[in-house]
Amino acid sequence: MAAGHGNTPAAWTAVAFAMLGFVVGSVALLQVPTQMTLLWIGIIIAVVAFPLFLVLSRLGFNSSEH
Repeated sequence: MAAGHGNTPAAWTAVAFAMLGFVVGSVALLQVPTQMTLLWIGIIIAVVAFPLFLVLSRLGFNSSEH
């Protein structure tokens, strides 16, 4: 891999959003009974991570100079 591969603001932001979505979804699954609304919110947050990465990448945040 290239030096600094994935160490960009766009990548870190996308990973943070995906992780937040997984945490919210996990908390929803631990509830008794399962909180389906909270689960879907977590899924939506996790899915938004990829388009967010694409937008930030096109705005120029996909370079290590930031």
